[in-house]
Amino acid sequence: MSGHSKWATIKRKKAAIDAKRGKIFTKLIKEITVAVRQGGPIPENNPRLRLVIDNAKSVNMPADNIERAIKKASGEMEGVTYSEITYEGYAPAGVALMVEVVTDNKNRAAAEVRHIFSKYGGNMSAEGSVAWMFERRGVITGPVNGKTEDEIMEVAIEAGADDCEVDEGYFEMFTTIENFEDVRKAIMDKGISVENASLQWVPKNRVAVSGEDVEKVMKIIEMFEDNDDVQNVYHNADFQ
Repeated sequence: MSGHSKWATIKRKKAAIDAKRGKIFTKLIKEITVAVRQGGPIPENNPRLRLVIDNAKSVNMPADNIERAIKKASGEMEGVTYSEITYEGYAPAGVALMVEVVTDNKNRAAAEVRHIFSKYGGNMSAEGSVAWMFERRGVITGPVNGKTEDEIMEVAIEAGADDCEVDEGYFEMFTTIENFEDVRKAIMDKGISVENASLQWVPKNRVAVSGEDVEKVMKIIEMFEDNDDVQNVYHNADFQ
C-alpha cells in the first residue's frame, strides 16, 4: 500500500480504541438514520441500510441498538434529524481532504470544520475544488485470517474486484460502484471476513509527504476524525 499503509494501520488501531469508547457506534447510528430516511426502514429494500447493518454487526453492535436506531429514523420513536455535508480543503503539504459530516446542527459543524482547517495548517476551500481529485469507489477491508496474499488476490480477482492490496495482515479491495455489492457478497461466500465495506472517496493520484509534514498531516486528519460530527475523512497523502 506504499505510504498509504501507515495511515491505514493507524486507522485500524484507532478504530479499535473508538469501538471501546462506543464512538464508532454513534457513527453507525447516524449512518443508519440517514439510510432509513433516504430509502426506508426495510433492509431488503434499502441497500445502504443493509450495508450499514452488516458493518454494525461486524463490530458487535447490539441488535437492540440497531433496531432502536431504525425505529427512531422511521418515526416510530422520537429521534434526531441529521444532515449530510461534505467539506473540501487542503491539509499541510498540499494534501487534499474530503471531510464527510453527518450532523444535527449545520452551523456548528461548519464552524468546527473551518476551525480545524485553520488551526492545524490547512485551508478550507470551495465545493468542487478538491472532489475532482477523487473518485467514488467501493472499498472492502478485513483481516486475512491466515490466508496468503496470493489466496486473497485470487479471491479478489474471481469476485470481480478492480484492485486488492494486502498489508500487515489486512486486505483492502477496491471495486466500481456497480460491482460493489456483488464483490462483497462473493468474498463473504468464500469465507473471507469483512470488517468494513463502504463507498468511499479514493484519490486518483497521491501526494508524497515526508519529514515533518507527515506529523502535521496526520494531526489534522486525526482532529477531524475525533470530531463528533465527522463521519469520514479521505485524503490523497502518500506518507514516506
